[in-house]
Amino acid sequence: MNHLDGIPAGRQHRMLGMSTLAFTACFAVWTIFSIIGIRIKQELGLSDTAFGILVATPVLTGSISRIFLGVWTEQFGGRLIFTLQMLTTAVAVFLLSMVHTYEVFLLAALGVGLAGGSFIVGIAYVSRWYSKGAQGTALGIFGAGNAGAAVTNFGAPFLVVAFGWQQTAQIYAVLLAIVAVLFYLFTQDDPAHVARKARGEKPVSAAMQLAPLKNLQVWRFATYYFFVFGGFVALASWLPRYYVGAYHLDLETAGMLAAAYALPGSVFRALGGWMSDRWGARAVMYLTFLVSLGCLFVLSYPETQYVVTGIKGPIAFSFGIGLPAFVALTVLLGFVMSLGKAAVYKHIPVYYPEHVGSVGGLVGMIGGLGGFVLPISFGILNDLTGVWTACFMLLFALVLVSTVWMHVAIRRMERRKFPELTAETFLSDLPEVPPGLEPASQPAARPAAQGAARPRAVH
Repeated sequence: MNHLDGIPAGRQHRMLGMSTLAFTACFAVWTIFSIIGIRIKQELGLSDTAFGILVATPVLTGSISRIFLGVWTEQFGGRLIFTLQMLTTAVAVFLLSMVHTYEVFLLAALGVGLAGGSFIVGIAYVSRWYSKGAQGTALGIFGAGNAGAAVTNFGAPFLVVAFGWQQTAQIYAVLLAIVAVLFYLFTQDDPAHVARKARGEKPVSAAMQLAPLKNLQVWRFATYYFFVFGGFVALASWLPRYYVGAYHLDLETAGMLAAAYALPGSVFRALGGWMSDRWGARAVMYLTFLVSLGCLFVLSYPETQYVVTGIKGPIAFSFGIGLPAFVALTVLLGFVMSLGKAAVYKHIPVYYPEHVGSVGGLVGMIGGLGGFVLPISFGILNDLTGVWTACFMLLFALVLVSTVWMHVAIRRMERRKFPELTAETFLSDLPEVPPGLEPASQPAARPAAQGAARPRAVH
């Protein structure tokens, strides 16, 4: 009997709703330095590089912690691990308000970063409540908890102005602790965990959980996530600073405009999950990368003054992106990144149903490292080049490499599986893995002829 048989839809939706609320709260905490970090930068007189390191440090802990939190979730259940993770993070956030030096700020930020590990706990927990055909949509809804970044960018500036950054950190800590208690009270152990306990089975060992990480496919998914998630976290943290510096806006306005980027970059993740269920995650990844390239190309272009020699003398003109156009492009960029985040995680419970925690943990860790490396790189580029748009130049190069690598890998893989296909075949319509086979399994049987029906699977 399937462990999902007999579970009321209302219970499934309650678990999803509580998990999404908890993840939203954790993500709001995880990005708190994007706002209070600006005040800390002003108080300590930090350079852009030092500021980049400060806002990126929580992302480092949130990334690395996903590996062991994912394994523990598979072993002990998401309800317990999620609750303990939130309570531990709440303590770290409260202690942050007592720090006064840059070095200790970095140590405190490592503790705050545990909030980022909540993602893989929730992914493993939520996926256990839904069938494969509905997991993309469910995980997309859960992933919309990225809207916590928008909550912080929108609300934290007003708290900082009204109460100061120390009290803002304390308010965040108390709210996160309340959410942790509510989550534990209104959720249940996932059905797979309950079934395993009823059979008296021991938790799966960490070694077995980590076994799929030897597959190159897992690392390819992680590379995609480096941009769609790591880049999202990096920009959500960096844009308030960008608006204050490049457009000379006040902190409240900068936070609201950064929230305009972070909100569609979060809530439309549910749409990305539905699109992945319907049309396949591969098509969604192509859409994400191609639109991102267009947006980043324009955003990368610095404001430039030109003087050309005309018939009647020099002709001067300039090119630059005004604030309305910049905001519109970042909103569009955030939207397609949200689709890509859902598409990447659609693969994992389908191809690795018994290893969602460990495989998802690795993918999430690599993506999170993007959120750590990129803000630091943005700060270094600012200090070295003195060009505000250098951050978008870096992201453009990253997406270009990822797009080419993905397309070449897909074509090579499909040529091995279906050597009779012609160059004109639209290979993104083909299943990445034949139905019913794991990535490391034997190759699928070839179609009988060029025009024969090909298997259709969730990408």
